[in-house]
Amino acid sequence: MPTPEVADMTAGEMTALFATRELSPVEATKACLQRIEQHNSKVNAYNIMNEELTLEAAKQSEQRWQLGTPLGPIDGVPVAVKDIFITKGWPNRKGSTLTSPDPLKVDAPAIAALRRNGFVPLGRTTTPEFGWKGVTDNPLDGVTSNPWDPTKVSGGSSGGSGAAVPLGMGPLALGTDAGGSIRIPAGFCGVVGHKPTHGVCPMWPPSSFYPLAHVGPMTWTVADAALLMDVLAEPDARDMTLPSCTVSFRDALDVANVMGMRIAYSPNLGYVDVDPEVEAAVNAAASAFEEAGAIVETCDPGFSDPLEAFDILFYGGAANALRDIGPEDRAKMDPNLIKVAQWGSERSLLDYMGAANVRAELTEKMSLFHQTWDLLLTPTLPIPAFDAGLEVPKGWHHERWPTWTPFTYPFNMTGQPAVSVPCGFTKSGLPIGLQIIGPRHADVSVLQAAHYYQQVRPLTSIRPKMLTD
Repeated sequence: MPTPEVADMTAGEMTALFATRELSPVEATKACLQRIEQHNSKVNAYNIMNEELTLEAAKQSEQRWQLGTPLGPIDGVPVAVKDIFITKGWPNRKGSTLTSPDPLKVDAPAIAALRRNGFVPLGRTTTPEFGWKGVTDNPLDGVTSNPWDPTKVSGGSSGGSGAAVPLGMGPLALGTDAGGSIRIPAGFCGVVGHKPTHGVCPMWPPSSFYPLAHVGPMTWTVADAALLMDVLAEPDARDMTLPSCTVSFRDALDVANVMGMRIAYSPNLGYVDVDPEVEAAVNAAASAFEEAGAIVETCDPGFSDPLEAFDILFYGGAANALRDIGPEDRAKMDPNLIKVAQWGSERSLLDYMGAANVRAELTEKMSLFHQTWDLLLTPTLPIPAFDAGLEVPKGWHHERWPTWTPFTYPFNMTGQPAVSVPCGFTKSGLPIGLQIIGPRHADVSVLQAAHYYQQVRPLTSIRPKMLTD
């Protein structure tokens, strides 16, 4: 039987041992399955498992490694799949009682790329219904909790993936992000979450939240995020953006260096109230880049809060997702999803086009900003994780989740790459995230900077306390 420490290995560490036959994909998979059995009941990260399918994929990978013919850089690595990706052989429930439990017969581009590279599907991870909000609870699966404190939120909408990785319930996880849904749980759960440049990682079917939606990795290390990006960025003819990426993100980390880079640090974007513990941790993180020879200056990007436009675009997407669902079925759904979808459906075409104009203006402003600044640093979130089962903290000034995610959704509107990397903990032990943002198509620079930071200020040896309780 594999030792429990195998589950804490990175994907890169696993494949290195697969190559020398010191570890097999079956052993690695069983170690992750054991962690799921031990800890999933505490956080509710996985909602669908199929051990037979999982172990069969691991056995096939083991045979390839024995023959010296692995399919790709992640062959045999267990991967947690957000329950929103269409996956052959698995149902796609999307956190909704209205969806079918029957297995599907086709793969989304991300899954097709993973399959071409020999992945092992561990199971499906939880999401709010249709991925609509920044916390993870839904009528089908209940509440997903934070692995560092199960009384707190994991974030969302990729909350199950965010909760799984710190507990060793899979070294690689898939997320989607239309307003922060990779970076929010990455920040709250203390993992790396990368939202790539829009279009770099193909999507199909087109998201109801297009053009805000992105596909990306959630991992324990930046190196693993880059490794997974090499797979997710493979082109797919079904994607309407037809991306073409020839760079290896993982290889680019070998030359990660921030010396001489011009880096803007904006602790509050000029308008955000930030928790003092979060601000202190992110201030300290920014200093690491200056110590490395980067030119770091406090500078806001100069835009006002685009929340009103984001709400129209995002809740218009929610209305789009529910367009064919009638009143009887809507009564079975998350009532707040129904509210925002109804609000979105009541906006006019000119309202929507006006929001698109704001998005275009914001994109132009940030493109010009990055003519001067190579990168922008901000907190990932202005607050630590709050009580589980709530959409907003108790006593919050607004009832909807985007009001506490002001650092994430603007960069869905611009389509820029942005990564959240852990940069500290609150006094109560909750993770804090640093967000690194670059100009469009500068994913390499963003990942290099995050990798550099993780090397000089590593937190990867610290795992949730529940692993030792």
